[in-house]
Amino acid sequence: MLSTNYSKELAKYGIKCISFNKLSPFRGIFMNNRDHRKMTIIDGKVAFSGGVNLSDEYININSKLGIWKDNGIKIVGNAIWNLTVMFLTLWNANVNEDKDITKFKYDSNNSIQNNGYVIPYGVAPLHKDLIGEDVYINITNSAKSYLYIMTPYLIIDTDMVNSICRAAKRGVDVRIIVPGIPDKKIVYTQTTSFFKVLHDNGVKIYKYTNGFVHSKVFLSDDIRAVVGTINMDYRSLYLHFENGIYMENVNAIQDIYEDFESTFKDSKELNDSDVKTGFLKSLWQAILRLFAPLF
Repeated sequence: MLSTNYSKELAKYGIKCISFNKLSPFRGIFMNNRDHRKMTIIDGKVAFSGGVNLSDEYININSKLGIWKDNGIKIVGNAIWNLTVMFLTLWNANVNEDKDITKFKYDSNNSIQNNGYVIPYGVAPLHKDLIGEDVYINITNSAKSYLYIMTPYLIIDTDMVNSICRAAKRGVDVRIIVPGIPDKKIVYTQTTSFFKVLHDNGVKIYKYTNGFVHSKVFLSDDIRAVVGTINMDYRSLYLHFENGIYMENVNAIQDIYEDFESTFKDSKELNDSDVKTGFLKSLWQAILRLFAPLF
């Protein structure tokens, strides 16, 4: 756990730091609205995002869960402005520091060759539309050849389940990679509760045998992909501030495809016996689903 004086410690080195939505017993349900975004923006010229936090296990130092598998992406060009606005919106909501945020905008002057579309987008509990889930469902519904998904948590609602199952039923090669070694056992039990219904409808479930998958990646048909922070669970889709980077017809999609293929080789596809559950386990999973919003 970080010290409550951590921001003051960083200030000694000239680093500005704020704690977003500090935990308080008097804030009620707003305590659930955490900032789960991960973005690094440098001079408006280059930005990084993905599932990677600033912690040792993310670079496989002192990881207790085997190999920690994660994904990040680097972007350049005018698309960075979307991330900059997201960051400054939360920053100024806390300190009201920048009256004119356009001073942080870097114009690439179209010096970067356009190649498809790169659209960073934000998710917030303040939005009426469920943007995070909508993007995932739209990619799933438009898939024609294959749909690959990498996620640490698989706690999804009926709309998402039906969308994935329909894709598999219409002949799409749907594959989902989940951790082989879980970080939270109760959450993982909820994840496994979806295996049978997905498997029975033709979805291929893979367990990453080397350790823990923390990646949040969607890939479809060599055409479109998302790399970001948005887990397939209630908290990410409904409660957290999140961000993703949507890509269509860009060269980086080939790199994402190769990463999936490499990860499949380090994973085990589950068979009929692997997804079977007994009565007591099924009952326990059903009970846990009632409390999914808490996890």
